[in-house]
Amino acid sequence: MEARVFSIPMRTRFRGITVREGMLLKGDAGWGEWSPFLEYDDEVAAPWLECAVEAAAGNWPAPVRTSVPVNVTVPAVGPEQAHAIVSAGGCTTAKVKVAEPGQTLAEDEARLEAVRDALGPRGKVRIDANGAWSVDDALAALTRLDRAAGGLEYAEQPCATVEELAAVRRRTDVLIAADESIRRAADPYRVRDLEAADIAVLKVQPLGGVRACLRIAEEIGLPVVVSSALETSVGIATGVALAAALPELPYACGLATVQLLADDVAVSPLLPVDGALSTHLPVVDEHAFRRIAAAPDRIEHWHARLDRVRQDLGL
Repeated sequence: MEARVFSIPMRTRFRGITVREGMLLKGDAGWGEWSPFLEYDDEVAAPWLECAVEAAAGNWPAPVRTSVPVNVTVPAVGPEQAHAIVSAGGCTTAKVKVAEPGQTLAEDEARLEAVRDALGPRGKVRIDANGAWSVDDALAALTRLDRAAGGLEYAEQPCATVEELAAVRRRTDVLIAADESIRRAADPYRVRDLEAADIAVLKVQPLGGVRACLRIAEEIGLPVVVSSALETSVGIATGVALAAALPELPYACGLATVQLLADDVAVSPLLPVDGALSTHLPVVDEHAFRRIAAAPDRIEHWHARLDRVRQDLGL
């Protein structure tokens, strides 16, 4: 299997990342992306590789729709930049990062007010706290941020644990979405069993591929939002494949993140048009590999990592 290691600068620092690294793996049907974050150990990285192998083999279910509505993603930036990102994004839904370490709730409010102004009154605003708050802090923050946003569509992972999510959900009118409590949990169904969320956020790479996510979606019994793991167009295509195959898709998906990267691997990057992504497969630009090739030591790192995880999986 052919493998290429990429290193792409971010346009804006996002979840602490300034450069996105990963591998593209070529199989019989095309390319798959394997890009577990650098801090993840081999066990956590294994389902990401299963996803890449599935994609490279072309083993995806048939789509039931030809386009997928998406949200624009707003990092923890100042209000002027947030307004510009939303205005240029072409989407009617915005997902806004909040609870960034070192920032205040007042900064989150200002960012949300700018996003609401850019979207207009009919746009939808959702937030993502990445599990940063306690129950009491979450309840206080949701009251203020719901007001600043002119109404929140939902709040994603306001607290770290499933039990905390359940406690917040019982005491707020804001809908609660679970992300880390599904993809990083030993039992992703505890969210369902404890009635801890209204919405399930599924990320295809961390959960092992499109078909694995379809099983979770069916069994968890919650509306699904498909979100990215900050991939190139090749990785985003797996999220689009999942969203396109879901029987119902009531919410915009968090898959419009290629625009956060300073470059891409595709001839025509998967960027939203009129707030949606097409289900067509991206064509890999061979010339791009020269632009975004990682340094030799990083290439060695990724190949060693790949060899270990493939051996663990018996691939």
